[in-house]
Parts: sequence; structure tokens; C-alpha cells
Amino acid sequence: MATCPFLVIYFWHACDAHKCDLIAPLNPLLNAPQLNAEVVLNWFLGCFPVPTQEGFALFFGWLLFQAALYTFLPGPVGYGQMTPAGFVLPYIVNGMNAWIVTHIIFFGASLGLGLFPASIVHDNWGALLVAANVYGYFLTAFSFVKAHLFPSHPADRKFSSSVIYDLFFGIEFNPRFGKLFDFKLFHNGRPGIVAWTLINGSFAVAQYQKIGYVTNSMWLLQLLHAMYVLDFFYNEDWYLRTIDICHDHFGFYLAWGDSVWLPFMYTLQSHYLVRNPVDLSLPYFLTVTALGFFGYYIFRSVNDQKNEVRRTDGKCLIWGKPAKVIRTEFLTSDGKVHKSLLLASGFWGVARHFNYFGDLCISLAFCMTCGFDHVLPYFYVIYMFILLMGRIERDHHRCAGKYGKYWVEYEKLVPYKLFPYIY
Repeated sequence: MATCPFLVIYFWHACDAHKCDLIAPLNPLLNAPQLNAEVVLNWFLGCFPVPTQEGFALFFGWLLFQAALYTFLPGPVGYGQMTPAGFVLPYIVNGMNAWIVTHIIFFGASLGLGLFPASIVHDNWGALLVAANVYGYFLTAFSFVKAHLFPSHPADRKFSSSVIYDLFFGIEFNPRFGKLFDFKLFHNGRPGIVAWTLINGSFAVAQYQKIGYVTNSMWLLQLLHAMYVLDFFYNEDWYLRTIDICHDHFGFYLAWGDSVWLPFMYTLQSHYLVRNPVDLSLPYFLTVTALGFFGYYIFRSVNDQKNEVRRTDGKCLIWGKPAKVIRTEFLTSDGKVHKSLLLASGFWGVARHFNYFGDLCISLAFCMTCGFDHVLPYFYVIYMFILLMGRIERDHHRCAGKYGKYWVEYEKLVPYKLFPYIY
């Protein structure tokens, strides 16, 4: 909670002042005639972006606009998995509508009507970073207080003996305003992921303003990121049954992570390409495109197999053969017995999390659009690898506790977690 914000700020400073060179910001310290506390403090403060009224107005205006879209736009109602306390909660699934409306208004008003420059996000990036951090910390504190004083579902709270742990991982499972305004789905899917392609577009316009054209690397990045984002919204109902919604409580990890980490660190490649324009050769361009689409095919096909098995109660074909499933029973905290399925064929027979393999291929393709001159654009795939390895272990411990003997049986049928014959 203390160091991650500074890491984001350091990356911003590296791009803003040093063309995304991660070592260059340290030169004042490395070359200082005498290193003392005053020198370190001045260097530290010099790395921080300057807050502005425009930055705060843009960020909180954006937040309120997305909250209005989330609340009032039409969309079907989806349902998450049963919570430990036995609740099956409804969610308004209107993310695709919000994405379309947002992008039409933003680019229509900027490029079409000229009401403001389309590079406005790029132009205020440092000030937006300050505002996002303020909100991320506020949301963390508010969620902590809400969990104690007016929780949405008291039976689904999780307390530990550590205040720091409770602040970081959260206490409430599904904090809400009313019946449908869900903190987790809103903060991850609306100001975070809707912003992803908007940020990229603004930085592409900034690149055009800088060099007079948009490089093929920037166009490819726009395509690959848009494919990933649009898949998320097209399958938003599926997201309701992923680890973020089904298992994570809402604390700093998601509150600050969705407000700051996601929009600022997941878009690093577009920041890099503004400062370091890259024109890809045709063979390289086609290779990166193929890797991105291959990863997407794996990612989507793996998840579609699981969805089909759930939809048909296991009575379907996977790769032309009857799905191999383990029918399980488990208890919720209210003492009720529930049934579920574990798929052990198709991609899910290759490895327990083969969808993550596709995710990593897509992530690598994102980074490869920037070439190989700097390590900064590759932070995303490195981070995703660490994140997904952690998720695999967390999921293993959860499933072992939830399914017991059925999970032991599943591990025998599918021994590999991610990479067949390796891990």
C-alpha cells in the first residue's frame, strides 16, 4: 500500500522525463557527489507529478459519468456464483453499451466537433495520476469503514486479526449501493477497462501530433487492446463467475488497483510509443499479430468450453467427445449442500488453467508491439505472469478446501496447473 503507488509514479516519471528509460531517473542519485538524506528527498519529490484543478475535474467528472452510465444504461441482469453465505447476487450487465456510448461521445466531441483535443488524456496524464491515487486511497478507507458500519451483506464479511490485512484484501465480499451498484464490477469494468482503449486512443492522437502520423505499431496495439477489452464486455456475464467477483473481497487490492494500477500500468505500451515511435517491419508486424490472435483463440476457447459445460450441466461434446466431468458437492456457511461440476477434458484436461496460457500470449503480443529497445513495455507480461501464478496457487487452495476429495480426484486426472509436463 505504501510502495505500489510510488512504483506507478516512477514509471510515469521515467516516461514523462526520460523517454521510458527505467534507469535514467536514478542518474541524479548515482551521479551525486555526496549522497545524503536531502539529496534523496529532493530527488524523491522531483519524481512526483503536479496536481492540477483540471486533472481532478477530469478524473472525478469521468468517474461520475461512468457511474451514471452504469446506473441508467439498459442491459440484461446477470448473476454471480453463490457466495459463501449462500447469496446469488444480480449484476447489471451493460458494459458494452457504456463502452460504445463513451467512445462515441469522447471522439465525437473531440475529433468531430473540436470541443477539446483528443489528446486531453495524454496532456493531463500526470495530474490524472495524482487524482486517481487520491480516489484509490479514499475508496480503500471508505470500503473499510462501510464494512464495519453499514455492510451490504454482513454474513459474507471476512475479518482477520490484522487491520493492515483487512485494509489490503478487504472485509466486504460484495459492497454495494442499493441492489445493483456493485463496487467490484463497477470499478474494474467501468472507469478502469472502459478507460483502457480511451487512453490508448488519446495517446495515439498525441503521437500523430508529435510526428505527423500514427505508426503501425500503435495501430496494432490499438487493435490488440481493443480485442481484449471488447471481449471482456461481450462476455461480461462470464466475468461474474471469475476469481475477481467470486472470491476476492474489496479492499486496497481492488479499490486502488482498479483506480490506478489498471489504467496506468496496463497502458504502458501506448505511453512508450508516443515517446519512442516504432515502425514495425511487415514480417514482425504479422508475427506479433498472429501471436495476439493465437493467444486470444486459446483464451476464449478455453473459457467457452467451461461455459458450455455449465450451460448444459455437462451434457455436451468437447472436442467431439462427451465432456468428462466430476460432479461435486460442497457446503456453504449456512450448512446447505450444493452441487457443481469440474471439467476434466478438452483444454481443461490439458491443464487446470490453460486459459492463462492464452492470456500470457496476448500479453506478450501487447509488449512486442514496442520492439526490444527498452524493458519498460515488457512490464505488463512480467506482471501478468506473476499475477497469474499467484492466482493459480490461490485457486488451488480454495478449491482444495471447497471440493475436498473431489479436488483430489481432479488433480489426478489433470496433474498440470498451467504448462503441460512443466508446471
